[in-house]
Amino acid sequence: MTRRTLMFLVALATGCSALGAPDGEPPAAGPITLAIGRDTTAYLRPLLDRWNSAHPAEPVTLLELPEAADEQRAQMVANLQAHSDRYDVLGLDVVWTAEFADAGWIVPLDRGAFPLAKFLPPVVDTAVYQDKLWAVPYTSNAGLLYYRTDLLGTEKPPRTWAELRDQATRLGRDKGLGGYAGQFLPYEGLTVNFAEAVQSAGGEILSPDARRVTMDPAVATTALDFLVTGLRDGWIPQEALSFKEEESRLAFQEGRLLFARNWPHAYGPATHSAVAGKFAVTRLPGRDGPGSSSLGGTNLAVSAFSRRQQSALDFIRYFTGLENQRLVLTEGSFPPVWTQLYDDPALIERFPYLPVLKEAILTARPRPVTANYNQVSLAVSSAVSGALSRTTPVGETVANLKRQLGEVIRSGG
Repeated sequence: MTRRTLMFLVALATGCSALGAPDGEPPAAGPITLAIGRDTTAYLRPLLDRWNSAHPAEPVTLLELPEAADEQRAQMVANLQAHSDRYDVLGLDVVWTAEFADAGWIVPLDRGAFPLAKFLPPVVDTAVYQDKLWAVPYTSNAGLLYYRTDLLGTEKPPRTWAELRDQATRLGRDKGLGGYAGQFLPYEGLTVNFAEAVQSAGGEILSPDARRVTMDPAVATTALDFLVTGLRDGWIPQEALSFKEEESRLAFQEGRLLFARNWPHAYGPATHSAVAGKFAVTRLPGRDGPGSSSLGGTNLAVSAFSRRQQSALDFIRYFTGLENQRLVLTEGSFPPVWTQLYDDPALIERFPYLPVLKEAILTARPRPVTANYNQVSLAVSSAVSGALSRTTPVGETVANLKRQLGEVIRSGG
């Protein structure tokens, strides 16, 4: 057993931080690198400049990874499997906590070093695995329904799938627009959209501990059929099959869609687009009423192979602080993790969607906490893509998916 491994195991047993350089030396300070998904709203560098101005001996370099979560993960995993010290702070999708912790790629952190009690409770849960804190929440996320207020007129935004289908079909036809789109390219975004449909129909895919496939075939069939028939009937345009977050954001803000499912970060750019002053957001619709979003967001973790872990920890503490969290919202339109910011009257006046977003986050559901999440997601997105392209019938898709998920669980990914 190496000294590094022994330190790690002792830290786990005591519940303390396992910070320490890869060679077993005490955590060091110095220049660090933040590896995180591409900044599509150009808000991040000015925030990093604030840190660099105040910490000239510990400057942070931004390393932007691809936009898509799947591609971000692949690049991070390749780096970490090589035990590279190139990355110091990792911007992790909330669903990666278990996998990265289980693999020994990130280090556990001291809960007492962060004001976790002031964060939204569901968000904190995404950073915990096996009762240890492995990262610190940086942004949260919940899917919202963007809609054109000018085109709905006196009609209320849809609360149910039936209302969405009716308005998307009728108004979309009358206005010559696409009715509705989400993220339907086969990647993590499609997994999220399918999970939200299943949840919004009253079901789930896996048990919370990810040890059982609890997907009810009838519920899953109803959820998937909602999307498949939308594409078949035309109120979901065929081009949506190639949409990730950016494509759907652009389609809505360029005035090509009546409704769009997207994350809150799309709100800011839309206020400077062709639909400025003509749109609003609401909760996702469901089968019988308001639906449930998948809980998203980014957590900041310290690489187990970083040689500047003390600076990495100090940076995370600073970057998740209240002042910076306010800027994450005001400059980047990303949902902060501090609860009090959602109740700030001045912020609500500027971002009127905050009460809706808070409700969406608190009613969102986390994706399964499992070290094998990537295999689960691949199985879901691949199967659902086949149904959306109408190459595999919905009922057959659901049956095949349930079997595949069972195999993933039994094989351990």
